[in-house]
Amino acid sequence: MRNKIEIKNLSVTYAAKGGQPFTALEDVSVTVADGEFVCVIGSSGCGKSTLLSVLGGLLPATAGSALIDGEPVRGTGTDRGVVFQHYSLFPWMTAKDNIAFGLKQAYRKMPADERARVADEYLEKVGLAGAGEKFPGQLSGGMQQRVAIARALAMDTDILLMDEPFGAIDAKNRTVLQELLLELWEGGAGGRKTIVFVTHDVDEAILLADRIVMLTNSPGRVGRVFDVPFARPRHRAELVRTHEYHALRDELMAIFFHDVGDKIGGAEVVL
Repeated sequence: MRNKIEIKNLSVTYAAKGGQPFTALEDVSVTVADGEFVCVIGSSGCGKSTLLSVLGGLLPATAGSALIDGEPVRGTGTDRGVVFQHYSLFPWMTAKDNIAFGLKQAYRKMPADERARVADEYLEKVGLAGAGEKFPGQLSGGMQQRVAIARALAMDTDILLMDEPFGAIDAKNRTVLQELLLELWEGGAGGRKTIVFVTHDVDEAILLADRIVMLTNSPGRVGRVFDVPFARPRHRAELVRTHEYHALRDELMAIFFHDVGDKIGGAEVVL
């Protein structure tokens, strides 16, 4: 399987006015295959969002490179859809118009009636068929994030970049949206999208990912890359009953919290 994304010796340093520059990422090298679902996990401040911003063309690399289909990332592009943690919907537009606006930016020649039809189609796919004329302020947080996901999916990009998209949502809706994302990803008519999904939730990463890339604390480097061995489609209730699931979870958690003991005086951390 060919690589869709190649990150080679990537470093990102932020300039600081009147202070020391801050290095968010250092010498990061990762590949993502076409159609692969990769989760990036790590503690707050380890550079997860910075990595996604580089892939999205929102932030330049200080050193190294990020390639998509063998070409360097130079700014944003219609080959990538982005879903942020906070819903990023235009509050003055209806749910349907938010999706149609994304389509207009990606496909300038698409007629307005076709944009409306596609927007309705994707609202139905995310379970919001009756909410198209509602404004974001009239929708719950979970519903707003469904609209954001529908907008990204409707653009039919090859790549989806998702930055903790369920982090601000309650546990029940988070579970619903995780299952929905997997269903839409696995059942896509044009084949699976390539997804890079940032999270700090180990259980979420195991459920969703083909591989998990764990970044170290700042500056972020690739600490470990884990293959997730579970067959698809995955069923959460069945998965959590297996010994293999808990073995992988325990290994991830042990590394994730490896340095916590040092920060609190060397005390043992019991997971």
